[in-house]
Amino acid sequence: MSPADYPRRTRRDTKEEAPSFVPLGALRGLISNLKVTLEMIKIEHTLFALPFALLGAVLAARGLPNGRTIFWIVIAMVGARSTAMAFNRLVDREYDLANPRTRMRALPAGLLTPRFVALFTVLSATIFILAASRLNRLTLLLSPIALGSVLLYSYTKRFTALSHIVLGWCLAIAPAGAWIAVRGTIDSAVPLLLSLSVLLWTAGFDIIYACQDREFDMGAGLRSIPQQLGIRRALWIARGLHAAMLATLIAVYLATGLHWIGLLGIVSTAALLVYQHSIIRADDLSRLNLAFFTTNAWVSVVLFLTVAADVFLFD
Repeated sequence: MSPADYPRRTRRDTKEEAPSFVPLGALRGLISNLKVTLEMIKIEHTLFALPFALLGAVLAARGLPNGRTIFWIVIAMVGARSTAMAFNRLVDREYDLANPRTRMRALPAGLLTPRFVALFTVLSATIFILAASRLNRLTLLLSPIALGSVLLYSYTKRFTALSHIVLGWCLAIAPAGAWIAVRGTIDSAVPLLLSLSVLLWTAGFDIIYACQDREFDMGAGLRSIPQQLGIRRALWIARGLHAAMLATLIAVYLATGLHWIGLLGIVSTAALLVYQHSIIRADDLSRLNLAFFTTNAWVSVVLFLTVAADVFLFD
């Protein structure tokens, strides 16, 4: 048989027979898993902490930092929070399965595998460290402390009722870290005061959020302020923490020499916190999600917009 007798192969035949480097089905599965993972970790709630990080950066620069710095601060924030949330869902999956409120989350519901979430956690942590390395040497050196803190938090409810404070510490890293990203050092009390305000704010709203799981925590052996002291006392502690947060914000205002717009932001924050506590009662937690998700998102946004506007207009 001569070469001319072999059947000719068209370009279409070759294309159909060539193996695909990434099977279409696998690619769709990956995209679907990523979408479910981002929904699971509530990626949109990065809004809680990101404005405080940007606020730390603006105060450090007394204006707008360069675009490169802002970019890597945002990437670091997204990487750190994604690591924390994915890891928390991973290590708490057995508790989430047992809790009627959380059993439909992605892992206990079987929408994701632990292996995929573990890989996502490692990838997010890698992104965080990369972002820290692109900012400056000190942010890179401190990145293991930040990463260790957000990973440790997931275990704290197993042995201490002060897990709310640990969570506050995790979010409080953001403004101080952003200050270091801009200046390369902590050279003022301002970032420490701002971080303290974030710690107090976070611990307060986390105590409120934990009230809905008091009965489950008691049965599961998990610890929280509501589980230890009851819902009524826990809500009073949350109010006290938020009052202390406002006092710390006033100290930030005085230390930074802000003007009326910054003061307006603090007054607005006070109004939002008062509203938050007014709609939550020990015998009625029905509006807890409104208090936790909506009001707290506005707190960080309002503070950032007003203080940033003050700095831009008057400095």
